[in-house]
Amino acid sequence: MTGLAVTLLVLALAAYLIAAYRLANQRSLSLPQGIALLKLRLLLRLQLPDDAILREPTGNETGPVIHLYSRQSGLDAAVLWSVLDRNCLHLLTDDDRNAFSLFGFRLFARTAGISDANALTEALASGASVTVPFPPDIEPATATLARYETLAALAREHGAPFRALHVGGSVFSLWSARPAAEAPRALLPWLRLAVSPALDLADPAPPENGATGPRDEDRIHDLLALARFGSNDLDRGLFLAFRDAADRYGNAGPVLEDALGGKLTYKRLLIGARALGARFEKMSAPGEALGVLLPNANAVMVTFLAIQSAGRVAAMLNYTAGPAAILSALSTAQIRTVLASRAFIEKADLQGVVEAIEKAGCTIVWLEELRESIGALEKARAFAGWRRPLRPVRASDPAVILFTSGSEGTPKGVVLSHRNIHANAAQAEARIDISVRDKLFNVLPVFHSFGLTGGAILPLLYGVRLFFYPSPLHYRIIPAVAREIKPSIMFGTDTFLSGYARTAKDTDFASLRLIVAGAEAVRAETRRIYQERFGARIIEGFGMTETSPVAAVNSGSHFKDGTVGRLLPGMKLRLEPVEGINEGGRLFVAGPNTMLGYMLSAEPGVLKPLEDGWHDSGDIVAVDDNGFIAIRGRAKRFAKIAGEMISLGAVEIMVQKLWPEDVHAAVAVEDRRKGERIVLVTTRMPALREELRDYSRRFGATDLMVPGEIVNVPEIPVLGSGKTDYVTAQKIADQWVSAHRAGRKVE
Repeated sequence: MTGLAVTLLVLALAAYLIAAYRLANQRSLSLPQGIALLKLRLLLRLQLPDDAILREPTGNETGPVIHLYSRQSGLDAAVLWSVLDRNCLHLLTDDDRNAFSLFGFRLFARTAGISDANALTEALASGASVTVPFPPDIEPATATLARYETLAALAREHGAPFRALHVGGSVFSLWSARPAAEAPRALLPWLRLAVSPALDLADPAPPENGATGPRDEDRIHDLLALARFGSNDLDRGLFLAFRDAADRYGNAGPVLEDALGGKLTYKRLLIGARALGARFEKMSAPGEALGVLLPNANAVMVTFLAIQSAGRVAAMLNYTAGPAAILSALSTAQIRTVLASRAFIEKADLQGVVEAIEKAGCTIVWLEELRESIGALEKARAFAGWRRPLRPVRASDPAVILFTSGSEGTPKGVVLSHRNIHANAAQAEARIDISVRDKLFNVLPVFHSFGLTGGAILPLLYGVRLFFYPSPLHYRIIPAVAREIKPSIMFGTDTFLSGYARTAKDTDFASLRLIVAGAEAVRAETRRIYQERFGARIIEGFGMTETSPVAAVNSGSHFKDGTVGRLLPGMKLRLEPVEGINEGGRLFVAGPNTMLGYMLSAEPGVLKPLEDGWHDSGDIVAVDDNGFIAIRGRAKRFAKIAGEMISLGAVEIMVQKLWPEDVHAAVAVEDRRKGERIVLVTTRMPALREELRDYSRRFGATDLMVPGEIVNVPEIPVLGSGKTDYVTAQKIADQWVSAHRAGRKVE
């Protein structure tokens, strides 16, 4: 080594030490901590929360704080040591105590074994803070929950608040706690540290937040989930979020597949999006809504990301809703251009819809023709620039317009931002255990928020392989497809799941480990069939288009029958009293996944933002002490009979338990004597009112819950999303009552 090289090396080392010294002084750290922190920033681009957040008051400024973290890798302990108080005691797993890579950390840090209860107690008693690692599993095991309780007792004894931390990205390091098959390795992964607010168990849970119940172990679990959620970078557009996913999972091969046999890797998906996006950019203005009239196929994701790359808004059109609803959507969102596929239009027999769109003055762009016209130079540009969107966007910008189902009235345009959708995917990932080992079978249409966020964006952002199937109505074909592709996860609604079970062989869904159901209540019979025949557990969630869509979900470790689970991390709720409802109230929700606002047909193209960030769900719910949410019914789906409020949803639940193999819808019609009366529309044949009355008494229902009329139909009308079409069910009931009321006395 020459003298010049030695001099340069000494100068570089001196500059490094000076920078580390300054960093240590800025953050009140020791010099070894400063050296380590600077190294993590330079090599692994460690992103830290604002120092004010990391050091914010815990309510116990002179006492200890218990720092909790899910240990994703051996890097976690080093990261936490480099930013926390120099006197903090770090409990280490056996792997970390023996790891050569952490020798320097152990040399300077105050450490003890994870099972050293005496060291933990002594540190807290002396006023020193501690860090405590937990397994990386999203779903805590019974032993982990027991450790939460033990730690909670110590926290109460020493007056120590909790704070959860999460080192995002460390799971992909060479020292990952996960198998390589679940977490692809990277030599220098990017790290992002998230810190939760402080939790003092002496303080009661916030009364408006049903996601954190009074049980200590639940509050600790929620705190860790909140830190995990916070480690996601939500301050970027969806195109860049997909690019980040490509960096993490892109070497795993094809990640997207459809029923046409097409397969796409992340890179091919993004290259295609850049190529199409350049054309979309030329035919529209920044921020303009482009209509998407496509089925579940690879092309819909390429198109969706192309729109995001171009800085436009994807307006997902419900092709099952009919021409009138689509024209209403076009007008409401001021859509001038609709992106469609000739092959799809012909196969789905949607020529009438196309004619209506063209008569309305909208331009239809046929993607087959557009794709064929893209030249070699355009493809080369897309290949060279696939890592960057064509137009930068802010996370708060609109990304998607989805239209409410109209199951109870006129559809509205729900405007969701990039952050809304990304946040909801991250919230779900913090509660549901998924990995690159999984394959998700999505039959739910992407014009529905559950099918778009849950069935398409969530899996692709987290490395889960995705198989698109074009229609959920193919009850005989879908089980056979499942047998062929062997998915481990499936999303669905009760209506669709029960239909598949009727035609499926016992081995068709044998590969499934998890089914997430939403959009409507899951019947006990459906849950039983999938558990007994296929060994698959159905977990029920709850949401709405306005929350992107998931708001609450059950999980393997936190499950309560008869509920839709607990709020997702980062969300809060409040209940407002409703006249005639003694238990529960009208649900309002807020959180990072709550929409920007509505577009209404009365004021086309105008965004009506939420007031104070709270959304009125229109649901009547009850929340128990542990945060489990039970849906009592829609506010619009209560009948006022003789002055009492009767939930039509509760009536459906009662009838479903009596006749579990049939499908039912309860609606209300006008009654001259009692105000309203209940009409049951059912596929049960025969459905005897006397049998229902006798069962209601055993069920514990009041006489007012017994339907006054029963209407038999061959099938209950449903929307394209799988929800019961109550508008049509109401028309059926009204027509039946009108036809049968004349000439006889109605009870």
